[in-house]
Amino acid sequence: MAGRIEGRTAVVTGGCSGIGLATVRRFVEEGARVVIGDIDDASGEALVAELGGSDVATYVHVDVTSKEQVDALFRTAKDTYGSVDIAFNNAGISPPEDDSILDTDLDAWRKVQEVNLTSVYLCCKAALPYMLEQKRGSIINTASFVAVMGAATSQISYSASKGGVLSMSRELGVQFAREGVRVNALCPGPVNTPLLKELFASDAERAARRLVHVPMGRFAEPEEMANAVLFLASDESSFMTANTFLVDGGISGAYVTPL
Repeated sequence: MAGRIEGRTAVVTGGCSGIGLATVRRFVEEGARVVIGDIDDASGEALVAELGGSDVATYVHVDVTSKEQVDALFRTAKDTYGSVDIAFNNAGISPPEDDSILDTDLDAWRKVQEVNLTSVYLCCKAALPYMLEQKRGSIINTASFVAVMGAATSQISYSASKGGVLSMSRELGVQFAREGVRVNALCPGPVNTPLLKELFASDAERAARRLVHVPMGRFAEPEEMANAVLFLASDESSFMTANTFLVDGGISGAYVTPL
């Protein structure tokens, strides 16, 4: 079934790579117009050309920790395409200096919190007025399976930030449920993205420890996450809000993982 979000306008942060890139492409396939927010200008402009130009996609350079730039991102969607129907607040980082609480310094902690959690607050705050005026909208915030269970390999600020994203998504989903706006948290397991590939390259042992906990025995592909985001964005999930949407290969359901 094609055209599940035909004619709707979506904003995707972190849209030039990984889950965000796969979702941008999937949204366009399903008939949406997409505003892509990222800091990778060369990739952003190339992606717009690949998708078919400004009739279907617009790229905006955005620092997701800046309220002014985030507000401008969503204003561009409204001004260019006439609505803000979907917000996939997906930008995030997982730097190597974010490790055990014993080793992670305050600057590293704050940087991850700003990019992973404060940015989601800013994006939700920017998107909601448009959606409330329209009396419809779907917000999908990228949390993580580590928001519901401890990570096998410590990344203290990342885990805390994703817990915050999940909690905020629940609260917003409850608050605006009767206003036509749904808010859900996507909780991926490990995904084969540039972030994960960088981890493999820098610390293969640390990365391998993640794989052993996945019952399916493999990492997810970005396209699998994009399909989940599409479901949450579309009317197929019309009775879902404030939801913890785990797409994790069985990690959160496993007690002991067979080797």
